[in-house]
Amino acid sequence: MIIAIEAASTDLSLAVAGPDGDVLAEDAWTSDRRQSAELMPHLLALLEREGIGLEAVTGIGVGSGPGSFTGLRVAMALAKGLAVGLRRPLVAVPSLTAWLEADPDADLAIARAGARDAFVQARGADAPLVADRDALASRLDGRTVVAPSELAEAFELSGAHSPRGAAAVARAAAARLATDPDGDDPRTVEPIYLRAPRGIAADAEGEVRWL
Repeated sequence: MIIAIEAASTDLSLAVAGPDGDVLAEDAWTSDRRQSAELMPHLLALLEREGIGLEAVTGIGVGSGPGSFTGLRVAMALAKGLAVGLRRPLVAVPSLTAWLEADPDADLAIARAGARDAFVQARGADAPLVADRDALASRLDGRTVVAPSELAEAFELSGAHSPRGAAAVARAAAARLATDPDGDDPRTVEPIYLRAPRGIAADAEGEVRWL
């Protein structure tokens, strides 16, 4: 069994899938900065409902961002701890790619990058870009977006779909492990931050571009 954790925003999700990526169960909820207190209990409850013990887990998938610094740190720490403790392979999957894979109707995935900025990834793009909130709404041009509920409200993104990326993370992890049984090295894999945390100066900022 593969367990998947996606916590790159305040809309959290978990999934359990077979080795072939067939999703057996999911859980999704919204949490306001309580990821560290809620992720493990929700995961254990999901496994208990499905009658699955931790010893049956064969791999762990985790959303790697970009997005919430707190959510990414907590999810990655939990995933690494499970991988090391259970001696199971770990696979990190970009979160915005997973959000789009899980929502075929969405053209763009949008995650918080700061108080006034967002990470924006278009379907098929190699990586997200950064956009200011004032420019964001005016440039969506009616496209369907997937974005956390708190961000959609704050940035006035009407009609945005909430992300439920764990199932897509599980499928991506299963596909990766089918050809690469070792997965990622838990000692070195890191979240995709793209920007320094608030209050931390970066030595060099990359060019901020639009879509």
